[in-house]
Amino acid sequence: MELNVTPIRGRNVLGTALHSCCFQPKTGFHRDGFCRTDKQDHGNHTVCAIMTQEFLDFSGSRGNDLTLPLLESGFPGLKPGDKWCLCAARWKEALEAGVAPPVVLEATHERALEEVTLSELSMNGLQ
Repeated sequence: MELNVTPIRGRNVLGTALHSCCFQPKTGFHRDGFCRTDKQDHGNHTVCAIMTQEFLDFSGSRGNDLTLPLLESGFPGLKPGDKWCLCAARWKEALEAGVAPPVVLEATHERALEEVTLSELSMNGLQ
């Protein structure tokens, strides 16, 4: 039995059990390592992406500098290669700007499909 798959966490964009995205740093709206979501998550943090410098620069230029640590909340800041649950709309914005980071499809929650298509995700997807 795989340790990183929990059916109660939801389904991914491939229609199978959602896999974890990252535990170091702990990601997700609920900071449980999964890109799962609920009604309180107005940002739809459902896309598990592998950070690139280009995306981090882009996000910073949009007012969300993910490289800055927030010590009070235990957020270490991100660097290229880190996995993180992104807002689906921000990922799509990055796609349109040509700087979308790679996506881990098995760890991307099915609710991401409310903002982006499986085809768009698959173009940048890893399995």
